[in-house]
Amino acid sequence: MMTRDLSLADRVAVVTGGGRGIGAASAIALAEAGADVVISARSTVELHEVRARIESAGRRALVVAADLSDGDEASGLVEQAVLSFGRLDVVVNNVGAAMKIKPFSELTPGDLQAAFAFNVGTAHAVTRAAVPYLLEGTGTVVNITSTVGRVGGRGWLAYGTAKAALAHYTRLAAYDLAPRIRVNAVSPGVIDTLPLRPLLTDTERRREVEEATPMRKIGSPEDVAAAVLYLASPASAFVTGKIIEVDGGVNDVPVRLGFPDL
Repeated sequence: MMTRDLSLADRVAVVTGGGRGIGAASAIALAEAGADVVISARSTVELHEVRARIESAGRRALVVAADLSDGDEASGLVEQAVLSFGRLDVVVNNVGAAMKIKPFSELTPGDLQAAFAFNVGTAHAVTRAAVPYLLEGTGTVVNITSTVGRVGGRGWLAYGTAKAALAHYTRLAAYDLAPRIRVNAVSPGVIDTLPLRPLLTDTERRREVEEATPMRKIGSPEDVAAAVLYLASPASAFVTGKIIEVDGGVNDVPVRLGFPDL
């Protein structure tokens, strides 16, 4: 049965940025598919509720506080996962955030460097640490990119450039690690998460975004988590180096979210 291909029974996953939003939804989806899950964030405050959801699905959970901008902490996260559960099969690189949007004239080289380090460097650090263990089985890596990595929008230069880099990192890493480790990514559009809550509570701006989205609605973290589960599971065994766009069919929504003029 094809549904068996979505099973992650007795596998172990690490999900970074797992305390809320896409990270939390992904961790819970992987647990419901049978995986034990290690969830990480800088603070453990929000992670404990996610841990309870994982355990209610009948799986084991491990909470790890880690600042993944520190390479040693990235390695330590992977080591704790293996020491606790004995193996590692799936890595979901969800850490990353939209830096504060800025007009071009205010954007510094340091802003670009910070966006790249936070959105690409952390993914590489965790993946690099995980590779020796992923090679022991049928390892998979799922990166979380963004629609603004492929479409235009004023003010998103640093974040969009970094997410575009992460998308191409995914393609190149897939070549480097094939055939024993698969590397793919999910590219979310406008998703109902905390960073976008101020926008989404503005009735007029929300309506504009919904009207610019062919599906005429805002996505949910669970929409993204479904794609993460597919890419993490045997159902996608012949898929690597690909980016799945979970964005409701948008082509220009980030333009509407940016600055109207210089």
